[in-house]
Amino acid sequence: ARVAACARDLGEILAGEDLTALESRARPRLAFHSPCTLQHGQNLGGVVEGILARLGFELMSVSDPHLCCGSAGSYSILHPVLARRLRQDKLRALTRDSPSVIATANIGCLMHLQSGTDLPVRHWVELLAD
Repeated sequence: ARVAACARDLGEILAGEDLTALESRARPRLAFHSPCTLQHGQNLGGVVEGILARLGFELMSVSDPHLCCGSAGSYSILHPVLARRLRQDKLRALTRDSPSVIATANIGCLMHLQSGTDLPVRHWVELLAD
């Protein structure tokens, strides 16, 4: 409990930082997949989206953003049919408005989503690093 109380997500840290040095770069249209870990585990839904919007990224609307992509826990190992269905549904929602990239905050989600699309799927911090 003590360690957990000290731990902070990178989004929490960057949300309070001056990021003006990153604002002038060209930004792609993107769809953000907020992973279950971020939304439900850490209760940080909207934090990353706020940072990306503040930096000038054009965020596409994503229907049912609270739904899992199918990578979570043991879905993709023990329930591959369900995992593929969830991924298909999530990718349909993420690509509806033709983004040039999908961003997420969880490497498991990133790998799972990338396996179902030719569209680049990147961790949101990679987009800031660019």
